[in-house]
Amino acid sequence: MDIELIFKVAGVGIIVSVLNILLKKAERDEQALMTTLAGLVVVLMLMISEIGELFETVRETFGI
Repeated sequence: MDIELIFKVAGVGIIVSVLNILLKKAERDEQALMTTLAGLVVVLMLMISEIGELFETVRETFGI
């Protein structure tokens, strides 16, 4: 795993958490939830290649 990927995920997490706090303070709970879900989707898109590599390693390990 590349260290750059870890920094990207951490950056997205920090931005999403700050936006979530600001939106909750403004009593916009629905937008806060949507921001959190959007952050989750962004992180999953960043991690998709790593997840694919993990499945390939498991497949090779167990001979599936």
